[in-house]
Amino acid sequence: MIKYNLSKFRNVGFISTRIAGTDGVSLEIEKWASVLERNNYECFYFSGENDRRPEKCMLVEEAHFRHPDIKEINDKCFGQRIRPREVSRKIHSLRAHLKQKIYEFVKKFDIDIIIPENVLAIPLHVPLGLALVEFIAETGFPTLAHHHDFSWERSRFLVNAFEDYLGWAFPPNLPSMQHAVINSVAGHQLSYRKGISNAVVPNVYDFASPPLPFANSSAELRREAGLTKEDLFILHPTRVVPRKWVERSLEIVSLMNLENPSLIISHSADDEGHIYNRRIQEYARKIRVKLVSIEHLVGQKGAFGEKNQKKFSIGDVYRCADLISYPSGYEGFGNAFLETIYYRKPIIVNRYSIYIADIEPKGFDVIAIEGFVSDKTVTEIFEVLNNDEQREEMVERNYQLGNKYFSYEVLERHLLHLISVLEVQCKG
Repeated sequence: MIKYNLSKFRNVGFISTRIAGTDGVSLEIEKWASVLERNNYECFYFSGENDRRPEKCMLVEEAHFRHPDIKEINDKCFGQRIRPREVSRKIHSLRAHLKQKIYEFVKKFDIDIIIPENVLAIPLHVPLGLALVEFIAETGFPTLAHHHDFSWERSRFLVNAFEDYLGWAFPPNLPSMQHAVINSVAGHQLSYRKGISNAVVPNVYDFASPPLPFANSSAELRREAGLTKEDLFILHPTRVVPRKWVERSLEIVSLMNLENPSLIISHSADDEGHIYNRRIQEYARKIRVKLVSIEHLVGQKGAFGEKNQKKFSIGDVYRCADLISYPSGYEGFGNAFLETIYYRKPIIVNRYSIYIADIEPKGFDVIAIEGFVSDKTVTEIFEVLNNDEQREEMVERNYQLGNKYFSYEVLERHLLHLISVLEVQCKG
């Protein structure tokens, strides 16, 4: 029998497929953990990959969305309407195994509250989602589900053989749960589609603690990227996946007619296969832009494990950049936008739907595009880059707005309130 502290929650268990690197979910877990820890909570982690302190982690290899069994299940169920019987057997075998591991995790670290991170929203790992739902249903365990992406938001999940599981587990509506989404559109859709009340908790950054000076050598990072000190460092700070529209960043660099036209990519190309990566490599060659990946050099500050000992942090990369290109077609919120604002850099933004709904109304000063790049875009870029006073006004205004609307203090108010609601809810 699982027991939890009804008087006051203190031990928090984050559960996800991967808690490592610089993807949006992992970054938000770090921010939530920072806010919780400064309020005297202790955080622990359950996942298939992890770069947090080993003594606070439970690694279960089957929990990773890249595990061979999960890849096989997904290959046979996405793009299909009928699920083979043997796949159902495998799903339920993994579900039972992972549920047992969740029980062990909660007992080992004396967890009071669990925070499933996106695993009850996006169906990349159906057995883990099912395991969690059964665990919560069997225990009435206090749960704050943090949803970043839903299946209905991604075209790749629209045709699937998981509809029965999506209906009751992605996400579930259970009495010991509170739900947090990262944008208002998702909040409306979750209420409409599932009848689930929820809180909108936007992505945040620690604006109260301004960035420190560049700890490493800017010249070294430029050399690694193949740039001289005269070249513009134009950064595309996302993973290489189709919805990030890397092509637009390449077109921006091409239209700028630079002496050494280069686009720097800071994040991984491994998450959704290599077809898109090959496509943009080919496109870069055709339009004569040098595409430079520095993903192998960039790690998360404070990460544990040998493979995470990278030369530079993502903050170092932002500090080095002259211009940020962020032309995504879709984002759940926009971590890279907040990072740009925090490091006081000018940014080119495609007006994706969540930006229009939740960020643009706040009044940020950006170079905006409407899905395509024009000569007007390039004119605006050079106006900002060549006018120090205008650029300083732009980045300072943006920093102050970030501090007002998307700070750790904003997250703190939301998070502590949701946990207090769960404490009352689970006492009853």
